Amino acid sequence: MENDRNFTKRLDWPLIFILFAFLIISLLAISSAQTTGQYTANFVIKQLQWYVIGAVIVSFVMYFEPDQYKKMSWYLYGFGIFLLVLLIFMPEGQGQIGQKINGAKSWYNLPFGNIQPSEFMKTFYILATAQLISKHHLKYSVKSIKTDLLLLIKIGIALFIPLAFIMTQPDLGSSLVFLAITAALVIVAGISWKIILPIFVGTASIGGSLLWMAVNMQEFLKDTFGFKTYQFARINSWINPYLNTGGDGYHLITSLNAIGSGEITGKGYMGREVYVPENHTDFIFSVIGEEWGFVGASLLICLFFLLIYHLTKTTLLLKDPFCTYVCAGIIAMITFHVFENIGMTIQLLPITGIPLPFISYGGSSLMGNALALGLVFSMKFHYRTYMFSTLDEEE
Repeated sequence: MENDRNFTKRLDWPLIFILFAFLIISLLAISSAQTTGQYTANFVIKQLQWYVIGAVIVSFVMYFEPDQYKKMSWYLYGFGIFLLVLLIFMPEGQGQIGQKINGAKSWYNLPFGNIQPSEFMKTFYILATAQLISKHHLKYSVKSIKTDLLLLIKIGIALFIPLAFIMTQPDLGSSLVFLAITAALVIVAGISWKIILPIFVGTASIGGSLLWMAVNMQEFLKDTFGFKTYQFARINSWINPYLNTGGDGYHLITSLNAIGSGEITGKGYMGREVYVPENHTDFIFSVIGEEWGFVGASLLICLFFLLIYHLTKTTLLLKDPFCTYVCAGIIAMITFHVFENIGMTIQLLPITGIPLPFISYGGSSLMGNALALGLVFSMKFHYRTYMFSTLDEEE
């Protein structure tokens, strides 16, 4: 009996309640999105099934202690790279294992659904990089510009390998997530600002310049570097979707109309009037905005803030550097997903096809996020067994 009480006490109940709230919101939004009849499959039942599978993944991952993940980190990283490499050689098409969706060969077509290996590679990369950073700091206890540069090079190599394969699919959205994770881990790793500030400023300057050229100097880029017209489509659709009311422009226009028509309190459940393609996946936020208005959309954003706050609070409790780096990477991953997905539905950012975590329909996204949060559950659950802290006093 005492063991049962100890087990329940060590569970991260606030995180469980937050995920349960996401489940309810996701099922309500997806059930309403299906009223358009765009698809015949019942995505509500499928989403519930993916949540059950996600719960199993969390329970399994939570069973192992963080030290075991530290030992397995590079093996998992290698397994993730293997999945990305294998995908290249998989035949694609109807009934084939390789699956190309929206022009990107990023999926395995398996009997139980389409699986995107990059979703799992994000967590594997976080684990490997966290191990790399913690091991580097253990070896070089005295920091210097030279040791920081060496660490930055190591992180760059670990990033380059999965990023190269993901870019060739091509999957811009996932590539940006990897860059966001890396930026967060570089900052948390304590690399000198004398090194990372010029890199961040230089990267931002180059990115801003390329974006400006993509908007204002398209002919120059075509003639000089061989860019094609279709490659500027997403930029054009983002800046002025009304110039091209098809494709991404149509998605953005309908999303803006849907969210704007929701006004303050929305039209109520099943009260949608604006048709938005793929509104059960990447554009699920437009459903919430139209049906629950500014109030409902703001409450959902607050729930995400609560999730990030809770993960940050958990990170600060952990004294083990490896665990700290893993949590920082997971926070960066989820935060970027939320910011990019919501941003693209309201024209704040370009459309990249990134799902809204725990809300959008999708097995790969849910399982990948469950894998990541399973690590957080593990660190909180096993915390007392291998660390001394003030956690008991705070609880």
